[in-house]
Amino acid sequence: RLETRLSRRRLAVLAVFSCYSLVNAFQWIQYSILSNVFAGFYGVSFTQIDWLSMVYMVAYVPLILPATWLLDTRGLRLTALLGAGLNALGAWLKCGSLAPQRYPLTLAAQAVCAVAQVFILGLPSRIASVWFGPTEVSTACAVAVLGNQLGTAIGFLLPPVLVPNTPNDIDLMAHNISIMFYGTAIVSTLLFFLTGVVFEEKPKYPPSHSQAVLQTKPPEDYSYKQSIINLFKNIPFILLLISYGIMTGAFYSVSTLLNQMIVTHYEGEEVNAGRIGLTLVVAGMVGSIICGLWLDYTKTYKQTTLIVYILSFIGLLVFTFTLDLGYLIVVFVTGGVLGFFMTGYLPLGFEFAVEITYPESEGTSSGLLNASAQIFGIVFTLVQGKLTTDYSPRAGNIFLCAWIFVGIILTALIKSDLRRHNVNSGIMNLDVKAVPVDSPVEPESTTLKIQSAL
Repeated sequence: RLETRLSRRRLAVLAVFSCYSLVNAFQWIQYSILSNVFAGFYGVSFTQIDWLSMVYMVAYVPLILPATWLLDTRGLRLTALLGAGLNALGAWLKCGSLAPQRYPLTLAAQAVCAVAQVFILGLPSRIASVWFGPTEVSTACAVAVLGNQLGTAIGFLLPPVLVPNTPNDIDLMAHNISIMFYGTAIVSTLLFFLTGVVFEEKPKYPPSHSQAVLQTKPPEDYSYKQSIINLFKNIPFILLLISYGIMTGAFYSVSTLLNQMIVTHYEGEEVNAGRIGLTLVVAGMVGSIICGLWLDYTKTYKQTTLIVYILSFIGLLVFTFTLDLGYLIVVFVTGGVLGFFMTGYLPLGFEFAVEITYPESEGTSSGLLNASAQIFGIVFTLVQGKLTTDYSPRAGNIFLCAWIFVGIILTALIKSDLRRHNVNSGIMNLDVKAVPVDSPVEPESTTLKIQSAL
């Protein structure tokens, strides 16, 4: 008999993870939203500045399998420490790149942050499943993803304020950049130490029936290679893998090129470009939480995912054809609508994948989803950037719309087999009461008997 209880530590684990994920996302976007400023400071092209964002995508693809192997074989705590530690290291290296001729060093520092991201992006669904109960797991995953989105939002808002464009005073520009770099390094270092204090491998008691079942299996029965094979034999997961990659890759591309799109039609509006990016991401954060709460309440994974996908497509179409009207307020509104659905989709994909691939590792399924997103993100950013430069922002956005339409079709074809929910439904029928880890043992009715048939 295994008891299921909720640990009070779960909230601290979620909070610390969300914070260092926030800093990592901030470091991803801090160059792109100031692409014209950094291009002038380092004396490089816009394409080279775009690579400071795309290096996150490039690093993820070859490293995701080693990272998920590490997560599955060495555990959550070590993976979290690596993510937080590399994040801090990359931030300090950037502090050494505060001179116009040091673009290679700032690229190397960003590459270190990109490696840190590999140990961060796959953790939301793992943390949610290992630490949170069945009625809060989707919301917890949404909050974990929310940290990354909030980092992107702050990355849109803060850098244009901290580093105004002063092309005639490079020394002042370097000073302003140093404030941003050193502040980031100090915060990321504090979060690394907090990660060491707060993170544990797992709670003393499993929080759900599905986790209890997994913990009864001997570790020697687990095969990482077989888990990968099982995932690639799962047709619904393959369809989700492609459709998730399209949607998230499109979001990465829009985020990277937002500054260029805005200043093309609204010259000198770098600060408002950041604010529009902030609006896009904050709206997405609200969408993420609403979708997480909705999934915990209804368990309608496929229906919700498909509806959000369709609304993202409509939102991008409206954003595309209103961008050049000459009214920034319109761009704020359409960007907010686009962000609500496009970034609100992220936790939906994670949780849907965990449901249709249970009992395979949440870290592996999430890692593969993110790898797909990075691949599509690289291709979309390069192609959309070329179309935006050679033709117009509209041409680049129409290219993304066509791909998102393909994603709608693939999402509609996914068979909704909610394996984890089917296992957890046994707990719900028994009305098991979850109690904190340090609470007294509950009466017999709160214990969970693992049936031999499972």
